[in-house]
Amino acid sequence: MIGIVDESLRALLDVPVAAAKGDERTSIRVWIDTAFNGGLVIPRRSIEQLGLKQRSTTAATLADGRTVDLETFTCYLDWFGLTHRTQVVANDGQLPLLGTTLLAGRKLTIDYEAKTVTLD
Repeated sequence: MIGIVDESLRALLDVPVAAAKGDERTSIRVWIDTAFNGGLVIPRRSIEQLGLKQRSTTAATLADGRTVDLETFTCYLDWFGLTHRTQVVANDGQLPLLGTTLLAGRKLTIDYEAKTVTLD
């Protein structure tokens, strides 16, 4: 996968996702977040647009030590030639985040000079 480094120095990739395994994929631009050990975080408005089904809630510990319950959803994405199901956490942010669960077993290269991102 090839991505970009934007003007705010965020490493971004376009990832094709869908609400169900056989549905048509919609490409979403995700910000690679190596501090997040889950699959995807997607803003609520995008979750609604994609038609993702709520799965459950999960407890999360925030940076300030507070524990909160977060809504989770399921989505399917095309991931290196396979259809992969992953958990999505809803938030009120601007950009979707891609976590380290999806980076496991892959090589991530971010070239800030060339403004490129490669995930092999």
